Amino acid sequence: MKITVKSPAGIRASLLRKPRSVSAKPSPFQPSPSGRVRFFAPVLSGATLLDRLIACGGALIGIGLTGYLCSLIEFHNAGINLPLLVAPVGASAVLLFAVPASPLAQPWSIIGGNIISALVGVSVGRIIHDPTTAAALAVALAIGAMSLARCLHPPGGAAALTAVLGGPAITSAGFTFAFVPMGLNCFVLVGLGWLFHKLSRHSYPHKPSVIAVNTHGTRDRPAPIRVGFQAEDISGALADFGETYDINPDDLDHLLRRIEMRAFERTHNNLICADIMSRDVIHVDKNTKSQTARSLLLDHDVRTLPVIDDHRRVIGIIGLRELSRLGEMVSDLIADAEVTLPDQPAFNLVAPLTNGRNHAVIVVDQNHRLLGIVTQTDLLAALAISPRPR
Repeated sequence: MKITVKSPAGIRASLLRKPRSVSAKPSPFQPSPSGRVRFFAPVLSGATLLDRLIACGGALIGIGLTGYLCSLIEFHNAGINLPLLVAPVGASAVLLFAVPASPLAQPWSIIGGNIISALVGVSVGRIIHDPTTAAALAVALAIGAMSLARCLHPPGGAAALTAVLGGPAITSAGFTFAFVPMGLNCFVLVGLGWLFHKLSRHSYPHKPSVIAVNTHGTRDRPAPIRVGFQAEDISGALADFGETYDINPDDLDHLLRRIEMRAFERTHNNLICADIMSRDVIHVDKNTKSQTARSLLLDHDVRTLPVIDDHRRVIGIIGLRELSRLGEMVSDLIADAEVTLPDQPAFNLVAPLTNGRNHAVIVVDQNHRLLGIVTQTDLLAALAISPRPR
């Protein structure tokens, strides 16, 4: 029985999940250690075979349904039929289904980037009649326009080229081409992409990682990000390299901090919750009077009391914060408990015990019965001991 963790957004799913072995078999999409075939390996980090198969399925469904839905509407202008699908949409589908977390694949990037670039291409084509000059200028201006509108999208360059070199049907459509079929294709594709990723349990539109916030209402930085690198360090490092990376700065911050945590975890992974938990736990049941719970907290100088039912199953916690509210019985004031299993790595408790809200994590068995408690003091004392060399 896996116990559900109730913790802040961004760490809920990972706190109690057993970390992957560092010696796990490498993905077939990772570069070869020998380097002999490194030029044939994708540079996308985190890409797996399953992810690529999902991307293929998404593109198949997305492009197919986009073409079908658009075929239900007759595109015509001055007696010349417009295409049902335009080529840049195929490139947009690659980003949408293969790298949905990319800033270049977000809804505004796909819709705004393609429409704006098509408008730029039509405008340039009407002013400059030499195809080569018009094509070069259209792509250059499209990049500038997309950058200003914060919707940079690589297929936008193809949209601008299509508007200039697309032939009589597109030329005769004029600015209408930017909206029908280009804009309509993009709206339908993004809608289908959103639905596909929802069904395949991928996040889209991508929400950048939320950096920890101070829960105490002061100007201090939250404890998890008070030491180590800061946002200005990331900006400075990017400036040092002089490169543009296809990742949101907040995601990069979250990724680097997770790397630090993984490295620290590797040196403490032999320590489990059962090793450091207190076993003689002061607790109350749900029928205890709130005044009795307050007395226990003060008499034993603790900050959290597990609340159990008649079968010793943990149903929540109570502390002075909860007791500050009106309520005669503990059951009226109970709060959600942060729980873990005894064989889980103690390092997993760093995140919930440094988020500014939890003072303790309750250790339970497979049936959710109370076994022990790990407080901030317990964890700090354990991590202060240097790990043995391996």
